[in-house]
Amino acid sequence: MNVGSFFSENIKAALKNDPPGEWMPTLPDKCIRLSSGYPAPALVPVDQLKRAVVSLLEEEQDLPLHYLGSPKKAKLKGQIQERLLERGIRISEEELLITSGACQAIDLIARILIDDQTIVAVESPTYMEALEIFQNYTKHFISIPVDEHGLQTEVLEEVLKERKRKGLPLPCFLYTIPTFQNPTGTTMSAERRKHVIKLATKFDFLILEDDAYGELYFNKPSNPLKALDRDGRVFHVGSLSKVVAPGMRIGWVAASTEFITALAWFKKDLDQPFAQAAMASFLENIDMEKQIMVLRDTYQAKCDVLISALEQYLPKSVSWYVPEGGYFVWVKIAGVDTSQLLTQALSEGVSFVPGEFFFLNPLDGKEFLRLSFSYADQKEIVKGIQKLGKVIKSRYLDEVD
Repeated sequence: MNVGSFFSENIKAALKNDPPGEWMPTLPDKCIRLSSGYPAPALVPVDQLKRAVVSLLEEEQDLPLHYLGSPKKAKLKGQIQERLLERGIRISEEELLITSGACQAIDLIARILIDDQTIVAVESPTYMEALEIFQNYTKHFISIPVDEHGLQTEVLEEVLKERKRKGLPLPCFLYTIPTFQNPTGTTMSAERRKHVIKLATKFDFLILEDDAYGELYFNKPSNPLKALDRDGRVFHVGSLSKVVAPGMRIGWVAASTEFITALAWFKKDLDQPFAQAAMASFLENIDMEKQIMVLRDTYQAKCDVLISALEQYLPKSVSWYVPEGGYFVWVKIAGVDTSQLLTQALSEGVSFVPGEFFFLNPLDGKEFLRLSFSYADQKEIVKGIQKLGKVIKSRYLDEVD
């Protein structure tokens, strides 16, 4: 049987490319994982989650394990609404959809907004999983660069003006991670946030705001774009993966009711009855502000250690952005192909993510790499940067200095 003959034409075309997710080789044993955008293992509230699950099952027995699920599941929306209100986002229950993590939210939005001729504007660089999702639906993109202050909205405006002048189609939506961006760790300035909202109205496009890291600020919060939205143009995508546990797969979309209704039509996971009830039980019995304060303090300390190690162990010509929160530091090593560097770094026992995977055009990212300070402990961070510096200096010193 020729299995390939049964695939749809879209899948046949996609299979000619590299499979999604093939951006990290198998890591050697005891490798220091500066590649992993995961929460610190010690910060996942295992005991509290265990108590929440036990309490739920003791109270409701088999109910949370059925299709219809626990009555407690219905409380989760209200709990998330309260958390969003604390960040300036006031929405009704009809304007909120709980999803299986942020990735499902992004995929559902892509499904209702994109056809094969739709143009999507994206940051350059940006989250590789989102790029893969969008490429499942369209091949038409506009890339807008990111600098130390986030998305360059003035460049976006010029691109939009030029396309309009030439009679070219405008993007349906802009995908942006305005706060502690993945991969650069940068934060869009307040002025640019206001500017991008104005541009959306002027040029009639929507905004998909990915706010996965927004609560993990070190010193001061930034207003979500949704808090500035007066015209219903912003899809606000959030998640509890970075502040509770990624394996729980609890995310959401906050958007206008009509959009939420359309998204719900295509959401076929039966609303994760057990996971939603378990998370609602967990949130009932924990001080989330205290939980997040611990995360902020821990990640700030880890970030400080990473920046200090970069200053101490990497050549002076290497540069990076210093984040104000989140998980990541974006590093540029001029003249070095970081995919080749990764092979050598792995042989020394340290990993990172090469920059090419965060761009539509991989060549644009050859000199960049993403480091994560969230997963490894402080001693591992220092040791990992020592190893990385050793590889760069021994093999690439002529190129970088």
